[in-house]
Amino acid sequence: MIKGEALVTQMVTIDATCSLESFRRFVILSTCNSYIPESYMEDYEVFPERETSPGSIYVEAADKVTLKKIRDMTFVNAKEVLGIIYSSKSGNTNLKWRQIRRNMGKVIGEASTNTLVNLTESGVITQEWVQNYLRKKAEEKKEAKTDELTN
Repeated sequence: MIKGEALVTQMVTIDATCSLESFRRFVILSTCNSYIPESYMEDYEVFPERETSPGSIYVEAADKVTLKKIRDMTFVNAKEVLGIIYSSKSGNTNLKWRQIRRNMGKVIGEASTNTLVNLTESGVITQEWVQNYLRKKAEEKKEAKTDELTN
């Protein structure tokens, strides 16, 4: 890093279709993977929620019951999930999962490059999605350099 230059976190625009379970796994992986009870991990109706901001996680569901609070997470049993709002503690990632049909939904928002690992590992996005994104960014950078040279 050049002295005096600000460190800029590269943000990635996410617009992908995925299952509710994939997004649930992403939230768990990103927040409470090390301490979520195994029975909660295996139950696809159990979701973590957190009130603190930045870092809030909210599950919008037709039916929701609070199960237990562990550390800064409140685990809820949610049926008929309509949406999930997720923001990272750093404030760099803000994602929303919205139900499209049954347990399929669309994830939109901004994610840090670090978050891409958890999004890929949980199945929200694919390796191919990341490769296409990186290819597109490299092309944009190349075009910008070409424009800079021709101007």
